[in-house]
Amino acid sequence: MMNLFDKIPSGFFNCLASGSNNRIYADCLQIIYEQYDREITYRISRNRIRDALAAYLLENHIDFLDQDNESDDAKSLKDERNYNDMANGIIRKFCSKDIGWLEEESDDATYEKHIIMTEEGILLVEFLQNLIKPEREEFSSYIFNIYNVLQNKEQWRQDPYVDALKNVYRNARLLSKSLKRLATFIKKIIERMVKEETLESLTENLLEYCDGNFIREYARLTKQQNIHIYRSFIKSRLEEMQNNPELSELLYIGCALEEGIEEEKAREMVLDMLQATKRFLAEDYDRIMRDIKHKINIYLQIAIGRARFLRNREADMRGNVEQTIRYLVREINQIGWREEIPAEMQGLFSLERHEFIDTGSLRYPRKPKTIQKETVVELEEMSEEDVLRTQAAHEKEAYNPYAKEKMKEYLEAVMKKKTAISCEHLPMQGKRDLLCALSAIAYSDENGYAVQLEDGYLQVNELLLRRFSISRADDKQDR
Repeated sequence: MMNLFDKIPSGFFNCLASGSNNRIYADCLQIIYEQYDREITYRISRNRIRDALAAYLLENHIDFLDQDNESDDAKSLKDERNYNDMANGIIRKFCSKDIGWLEEESDDATYEKHIIMTEEGILLVEFLQNLIKPEREEFSSYIFNIYNVLQNKEQWRQDPYVDALKNVYRNARLLSKSLKRLATFIKKIIERMVKEETLESLTENLLEYCDGNFIREYARLTKQQNIHIYRSFIKSRLEEMQNNPELSELLYIGCALEEGIEEEKAREMVLDMLQATKRFLAEDYDRIMRDIKHKINIYLQIAIGRARFLRNREADMRGNVEQTIRYLVREINQIGWREEIPAEMQGLFSLERHEFIDTGSLRYPRKPKTIQKETVVELEEMSEEDVLRTQAAHEKEAYNPYAKEKMKEYLEAVMKKKTAISCEHLPMQGKRDLLCALSAIAYSDENGYAVQLEDGYLQVNELLLRRFSISRADDKQDR
């Protein structure tokens, strides 16, 4: 088995090691790579590479590089104040046999020096770029590619191994790796979610998650390009490749020629590829998707639980205000001076409605803490202007356009005298309309309406909703 360091130069990673000028060298390697964007090969004039590096050193005010233990070239760079000389020194370092990121050659006709990026250097810079900004993958494209390859027999009839089986196996493995990375990415979201400390940051994180690319990619994978649409066809074609003597023989021969192995080993390799592909599409895919769905559910449950915790236990000024309001409500109920509160302010103290209480909210009463030491707090007296301004701010904060009563009025206005209404007839052109519809469904039971799920889905504002209808609960019972 070949070791990695048998293939690359001994100092291949030295420029990126700690203690060296790793940040500068990493930037320089990427700048060199960018010079080849509009070229047809990774071969370019040495002067052009030198000028690009000199411009980078000048713009970042890098007038010398620290001494490096790995190379004499790096030590001499400290005395080279000229940016062109410094750039030449970096090129010499990258071209050295110890590093091996670049190669230098002279044109036979013009004797002009050219710089060539080595294969290992190209792979390294692409790896660094992928670390900095990973590319987003379209998961559903892998399934669609597998289906398209197997569907077009004429395209791979001459060489079914290279043009069909190897391509299908490659796409199946890429999809498997992508889904595994996706599962890991969701785990990172959950871990970050647990560390949120405020209700506002939690809400922002949740909105970013819902509006992000992941939701759209996952929806396409589970809806439009669902594997269940193509799985039976793919499975039948793979079994045909395995059971058809003539076709399977072509696969064995093609594998032996392509991979340069004996026919017996090629036979084992082809059978392993067929079995691995069928096993992934039939079993492993569902197992990975179940794990992803489970982690999504965990994420949402943690978000809800965290929001409830922060809502009730937030230790900042907002939490203190909520605790004060709870104290006022308790005093109002005990003393009985609710009638003295102006009518427009009574809505601010209606916390005892328990709109969001469920069976999970029940708990046994805790033992009250005894007061060990009396404390005295000086209260600042508010002016009438401060009271009015604070009252207006509280009323604005307490206003909920999607409250239960407003959603009942919304359904009555939309349905008018109808006994039932389908989701297609609900106004859902904008986000506010969509939130109204979803809130109306959430309060349907309490407002005397029944929601019936129907077959199919409805696409609204880039979201995929299950089709439904809303009817008056009494009318439904009569029917």
